[in-house]
Amino acid sequence: MNHPTIIDQGIALDARGIRFEGGPQLVLCASLFYFRLPREQWRARLAQVRASGYTCVDVYLPWNFHETAPGRWSFEGRRDVAAFLDLAHEEGLYVIARPGPYICSEWDGGALPAWLGLDPQLRVRQHEPRFLDRVTAWFDQALPLLAERQYPANGPVIMVQLENELDFFDCDDRTGYLTALRDQAVRHGITVPLIACSGQGDLDGATGDVPGVVPACNFYPDDDSPHIEPEVRRYAELLAERDLPLLITETNRRHRTLRRLLASGASLIAPYLQSSGWNFGYTPSAGNWGRPGNLMSHGYDFGGYVSSTGTERPEYAEAQILARVIDTLGQRLALATPTTPHTPVTTDFPTSSSPSALRLDGGGRLLAVPHLGPRTGSGSGTGSGTGAGSGTAVVNGVPVAVAADSCPLMLVDVPLSPWGHDGTLTLSSADLVAAGEGGLVFSSEVPVTVVVGDTRVEIPAPAAGAPRRETAAGLTLVALAPADAVRLRSTDRDGTVRLDTPAPARPAASEPVAVRRARRRADTAPERAAGRHELPPTLESLGVYRGRGTYRTTTDLTAVDELLLVGAADIVDLSVAGRVRPTIAGFGATRRIDVREATGSADVEAVVEIWGHANFDDARLPALRLGALRGLGTLWTVRERADVSALWSVHGHWAGRPAPLRELGGWSSTRVGLPVTYTRVIRSATAAALHLKGVVEPVRVTVTDGEPHTVTTTHEPHTVDTAHEPHTVDTAHEPHTVHTVHAEDPWVPLPAGTHRISVTLPHHPSGGGLRAELLALDPVTDWTCSAQDDDLLTGFATEAAPGQEVLLPLALAPGEEAWLDVDLPTTHDGLLLRPDGTQIRVTGWAGGECVGRVWAGDRPDFSGGDADVLWIPPGWSGLTLLVRGAAGPEAPELRTLRLESSD
Repeated sequence: MNHPTIIDQGIALDARGIRFEGGPQLVLCASLFYFRLPREQWRARLAQVRASGYTCVDVYLPWNFHETAPGRWSFEGRRDVAAFLDLAHEEGLYVIARPGPYICSEWDGGALPAWLGLDPQLRVRQHEPRFLDRVTAWFDQALPLLAERQYPANGPVIMVQLENELDFFDCDDRTGYLTALRDQAVRHGITVPLIACSGQGDLDGATGDVPGVVPACNFYPDDDSPHIEPEVRRYAELLAERDLPLLITETNRRHRTLRRLLASGASLIAPYLQSSGWNFGYTPSAGNWGRPGNLMSHGYDFGGYVSSTGTERPEYAEAQILARVIDTLGQRLALATPTTPHTPVTTDFPTSSSPSALRLDGGGRLLAVPHLGPRTGSGSGTGSGTGAGSGTAVVNGVPVAVAADSCPLMLVDVPLSPWGHDGTLTLSSADLVAAGEGGLVFSSEVPVTVVVGDTRVEIPAPAAGAPRRETAAGLTLVALAPADAVRLRSTDRDGTVRLDTPAPARPAASEPVAVRRARRRADTAPERAAGRHELPPTLESLGVYRGRGTYRTTTDLTAVDELLLVGAADIVDLSVAGRVRPTIAGFGATRRIDVREATGSADVEAVVEIWGHANFDDARLPALRLGALRGLGTLWTVRERADVSALWSVHGHWAGRPAPLRELGGWSSTRVGLPVTYTRVIRSATAAALHLKGVVEPVRVTVTDGEPHTVTTTHEPHTVDTAHEPHTVDTAHEPHTVHTVHAEDPWVPLPAGTHRISVTLPHHPSGGGLRAELLALDPVTDWTCSAQDDDLLTGFATEAAPGQEVLLPLALAPGEEAWLDVDLPTTHDGLLLRPDGTQIRVTGWAGGECVGRVWAGDRPDFSGGDADVLWIPPGWSGLTLLVRGAAGPEAPELRTLRLESSD
């Protein structure tokens, strides 16, 4: 479907780009999230983005950050998003607002409230009335705040994003869903462009091809890939066919890559998380990157140009230089169109497989020449004298120097008249950061080649504080080192450059201080009684959306060798008969628990902590599905085990009738990779679980209930009764369920009764084969529950309480907890607390808020920033720690606490 040009409230989007403020704009946008920063730092962080040369910030609005419990809304303090938007406006920044309802962002549940999962008929991110009713309640709160602050009338909001990367999600009716969201936005008076971003390039999958919803793209390429440009140009062309610009709403943070995107036709470039932050409290998500169950750290930092503590990294200067290039070229660049270079380019270094160029408005071209080689630490090739190394590119027959790990934006055949000079800039090999009556100013760390008309000039590599100046055809040419280019204030008529005063050097960070004294509280946090339950309820059903709960019961373990734990999430400390097991972080995966040492009646206790609800929809583990609930799951005693690997009838390839009987996976065929189905009947007088051992690739398991039509039964004198079935039976019209079994959770639950099990897997003659075991189960029942949500824990942590002084190291038993009050300096500019220990989890509170959690010892994988520190923001007083010991290869111990400056 072709979408018309979007022109609303002074903002125009078409194939030529973005136009507002009376002209075309190429927008650099940095992610900056109010909910991941102390409110006291909002203005400084916004000003820092503006000083980088970026003109816009994108900001999510997390639904569950504002609706803290069903119908309980908060827009105060750190939740005052309206104040944040107003500050952005005051600092001269535009805003792309992203209210979801789903945001991802490695945030608890992707911002979908945890209690949505309590309604079994509600389907998140679907065109479904129950979900849309809840979205309406959220949009009724959030969208008026945005409508009141739209550009140009009253604020900075230039675009509003609906949903987030919907093309990653299995949405049944994308058009209906996005239409419903669009209509709500329109109803609330949103008149700026509505956008929807594709996470893997499926434009219609992200937007539903809904009129009035502009597709945007998120690109996360390998920065060193030579193939970025042709991929990006393809999307620029697809969008141009709809008379729309290429809006890149998320991408990598490295400016070498951002330059390649710019040259490939992007009108908006929004690297994700340029300004880093923190996951305070219980807000990180579970199931992020890497192996299933990967957790997000307290620090939310992917190497952007500003660290979580506000420190500017080298990429910050790269941002300032790129912004100067964009400002210097102005409208000519903002209205440029992508092309492949017509100028011949060869290099002696690794570069793009298909370089990009832009046809500049008014004539000439901008050519991006990426040097994808690393910095070597010593000069090479042409040589820059800077120790960075460089290579040589030949552009239109002219050899030029290109620094390693860079992407200069070269100009070719550009008229000089807009800058008040006659003639043509035939070629420049370096970034043009200023142009006017005083001539042309370039930024480079290697020698600069400039051709004006037919006059060629070679400018030696400039050093910091030592600009290089040459003339060509009466035109002054100045080369600055990048360190000087970022300080460029103005250029005089004679070519003299004026630089801002260097920023004062940051004071050296103070040495870390080891804290060895703390006050241990005698009391522990109170528990809220949550009743008795036949089976363990979910924490959300107990009113715990963030926090933890405890489950207790007593069960008879006579003649029981093992327990089976099904569906537990997130972090489970299980104690059976007084013995604490190693912490379980299986995220719903079925776990076998050896209890042979326990006999008779045994106490069972489980402390279950919510680390975060899933923000992706990872089908490999039950608790990593989007909307999955948290809790203990179900605990079973294993009453009997039976090997059921044999006597499976084979259907597939050339197997005839009667169906052959083989071991599971044991059929021989030359048809490698084609599916074979193995079928057998299983009877059980109790609930059971089928364990498929040796699963590598996903396996399809169909369970059909009831007696088969034709069965030969082998009776066995046990609870578990199995039979083989020699003939194919049509199950298309019989009640059945289909399971996809993965290596991460190779279990199939079975209720009591008779079931025909069909296992379909690709024929793999080189594989190790499958084994099947059937476990007969009885549920563990009669649970007493208690709850500690984050409000209760925070209230206890921030209350003044007496304590007894203890010296570290502090030894704990597995499952034992200690509440510690730690003295901090009365004034500080922000501190990093690094707990050092083994087999402990540490949760910290300061300034009346939970700051985060650290896990030392055996733990799941973590993503994000430094997973071993907690940050105490400037001015946040008091520090209380909850330290919990966990079972593992070493005894739990908190050795020491190290306080470091966060500068």
